[in-house]
Amino acid sequence: MEDPRKIIAAAPMSTTQWLIVAVMVGLNALDGFDVLSISFASPGIAKAWGIDRGALGLVLSMELIGMAAGSLLLGGIADRIGRRRTILFCLIAMAAGMFGAATAHDVVTLSIWRVLTGTGIGGMLAATNAAVAEAANDRRRNLAVILMAAGYPIGTIVGGLISKVLLASFDWRAVFVFGGCATVAFIPIVLLAAPESIAFLMHRRGADMLARINHTLARFGHAPLSAVPDAEPRVRKAGPAELFAGEYLQRTVALTIAYLAHIMTFYFILKWIPKIVVDMGYPPPLAAGVLVWASVGGAAGSLLLGFMTLRFRLYGLTIIAMLASAILVTAFGRQMGGLGWLSLTAGIAGFATNAGVVGLYALIAKSFPTRLRAGATGFVIGIGRGGSALAPALAGGLFQIGYGLPLVATLMAGGSLIAAATLFAARRSLADQ
Repeated sequence: MEDPRKIIAAAPMSTTQWLIVAVMVGLNALDGFDVLSISFASPGIAKAWGIDRGALGLVLSMELIGMAAGSLLLGGIADRIGRRRTILFCLIAMAAGMFGAATAHDVVTLSIWRVLTGTGIGGMLAATNAAVAEAANDRRRNLAVILMAAGYPIGTIVGGLISKVLLASFDWRAVFVFGGCATVAFIPIVLLAAPESIAFLMHRRGADMLARINHTLARFGHAPLSAVPDAEPRVRKAGPAELFAGEYLQRTVALTIAYLAHIMTFYFILKWIPKIVVDMGYPPPLAAGVLVWASVGGAAGSLLLGFMTLRFRLYGLTIIAMLASAILVTAFGRQMGGLGWLSLTAGIAGFATNAGVVGLYALIAKSFPTRLRAGATGFVIGIGRGGSALAPALAGGLFQIGYGLPLVATLMAGGSLIAAATLFAARRSLADQ
């Protein structure tokens, strides 16, 4: 009696499996645009409503609060109802939030819609990370997860280019309308091209389990099975409680602290670049262009790290990326030239910060079994994103009390340094990944 999970793990990846990865890349690109839409729109919002940096920093943090709630609540749900259903629910929430943001008339209403958008994004990240890990074979799993995560900066690149065009002809509301339309367009794509993962079906069982597994196996190019192995014994501790027991305790704590610290640095760069550039005297479309260069660097960092995992250990590569992030974000704060210099330093800072983020996603996917994978991803991302909501507001507060960009950038770069130290301290638990 063959285990379909072992068939997938050992066999070369089919075109259909790579198509699933591609869909998840697209979903993460959508996340990237939806998260950064507020950054593209923020200069226009500040001008239209006359709000200062402190108030703007709070608005920039709102979807991060929603992402924390979505990751914590929906990550565990994805381990119960499935990755596919969770993704579809999240797309509906994200679309509602984006269209709602386009109707906002003050900081309070905009913040509410951004929390809703963030809730969908948070659940999406947990579900897609698990879905990609379970669609890939053993050899390509790290690469597949990192490619999925690379969709985030790709989404900000494409979104930034589109936002630049939109902002040249329309006001800031057009950015959210476009994001809502793109989100709705992904619903039929997921329905057609992303079946539920076989690993999840084996874990949850069900009357139609064998038929659904055979349908997916056929799409992957494998022969149908007449039966599948019996269910594994249920563990006494399940769900969130199991994340803090036995071998998983140190992994959960270390990855959560590392993600929280590093994502503070990551969001300082992505959230504040447009406003920093506008305050230097450049128009909003050019500010969006600098953010695009940060995303180009992020995409390059993700792809390079992904292909390097085929030759080198993921754990060590992630620590190196975080150390580079601390150095390069500090360098970004020491501006010494015009728009070209701003774009270059934003690009290399984005390269390192995003490489560290995608390395963490891959570490999470490898560190937990199917029954915990989405829940663990949701917990780590939820706590991390919840804490990282302080990043834009903290930077805004530092600017508001008179600190200059060099000092603010140095302080915010410390998050990546803390993350690297945390992973190194947990090397006994994570170094084999």
